[in-house]
Amino acid sequence: MLMSDLASPSASPADPRASRRSFLKLAGLGGAVLVAAGCDSDDPDSDPTAVTLDFSNDFGVLNYAYALEQLEAAFYATVVMNAAFSSTFNADEQAILRDLAAHEGIHRDLLKAAIAMNGGTPIPNLTPDFASINFASRSSVLGTAQVFEDLGVAAYNGAGQYLSDGTFLTIAGKIVSVEARHASVISSLLSANSIAGSGVIDANGLDRALAPSAVLSAASDFIVDDIRAINA
Repeated sequence: MLMSDLASPSASPADPRASRRSFLKLAGLGGAVLVAAGCDSDDPDSDPTAVTLDFSNDFGVLNYAYALEQLEAAFYATVVMNAAFSSTFNADEQAILRDLAAHEGIHRDLLKAAIAMNGGTPIPNLTPDFASINFASRSSVLGTAQVFEDLGVAAYNGAGQYLSDGTFLTIAGKIVSVEARHASVISSLLSANSIAGSGVIDANGLDRALAPSAVLSAASDFIVDDIRAINA
């Protein structure tokens, strides 16, 4: 199933389209921003079936974030739509996971819009591979959620340096702060009163940052598509 086939659950009865429109407006995407060329590599030897992210321009960075948000949105949509969801998680946990599902769906749509509205080409819908996850197991779902959220924060932290446009950098900052909140609440569900997973925050009180190659390597276990980063 393609990620575009996974609906983004809403955390409230409100029209999710209105929520997305509001988020786009608040994120500062009301007008166009001029940026550099697209994300595809011109290398004639590149694999035509691979998704190539060129970090020498902003669209490559935004598509990198878009790929990760596709993965997270698909994961949480699968969690909340699973037949065992209500029996695996209590009412409070269900509410949290529905909120996270809604947030990730909005992040995915926001990044796609940011790319398309400014003249870029969003990467295709990716195909997730969740075969290793037991969606009827609380520990399997929350453990995977912690991996995704911690990886997402580290990915944004590591990729911010490649963004040249201030508007896009602001949007990335708004998203990563929410991802960090997600990571914290998942950590607390796994271990009461915990704010972060082991090794995520260093002795200086700073979150870790990971290079795109490390992030894509870690994410590759959950994505069928081959995603490559260049100039990063």
